[in-house]
Amino acid sequence: MATDKSLRDTRLVFYKDDIESINAILDAFLKQSAAKCALLIDKDGHMVTSRGATKRIDLDTISALVAGSFAATREMARILGEEEFSALYHQGKSDNIQLSIVGDRALLTAIFDESTTVGMVRLYAAEAAKRLAAIFRKKAQEAVAAGSTAGEGDATFRTSTGSALDNLFGK
Repeated sequence: MATDKSLRDTRLVFYKDDIESINAILDAFLKQSAAKCALLIDKDGHMVTSRGATKRIDLDTISALVAGSFAATREMARILGEEEFSALYHQGKSDNIQLSIVGDRALLTAIFDESTTVGMVRLYAAEAAKRLAAIFRKKAQEAVAAGSTAGEGDATFRTSTGSALDNLFGK
C-alpha cells in the first residue's frame, strides 16, 4: 500500500507556470514536427496537458490506453533483457501515434498523419522529451527541498490543530 510520503515522492504537482512552460515546449514540438496534436500523459494514464487538434479525441480513453500500451511494452523490453524501449510507434491507415518516455514519469504522445514523417516526429519528440525531462527534474528537486522543511511544518500543523480541537471539545 502506498504511503502519503511515497505518493509525494513519486508524484509531481504542476502549477500554472509549469503548465505554461510545458505547453510552450509542446507548441514548439507541434510547429517543428507538423504533428496534429501532442499529449503529455503521466505513467498512470492521467492527462497532464494537451495541445493541437484534440477536439475529436476522447482524451481520457487515449490517456489510459497509451499508459497501458507503454506498460506492456516496458514488460516486453524487460523480458527481452532491455532496460526499456524509450519510444513506441503505431502506424495506422491515416493517423499514426509516436510515444516517447519523458524522465520515467510521463509519455509524450504525438498524433500525426501523412503531412509529416515519422522521422521528423521522432527527431523533435526526442528534443521535446529532453526539455520536458529537465522541467520534471527541477520540479522533483523543488519537491525534495520543500520536503526537508515540510515535515517540520506538518508536525507543527498537526500539534496546533490537535491543540485547537482539544480546546474546542474541552479536553
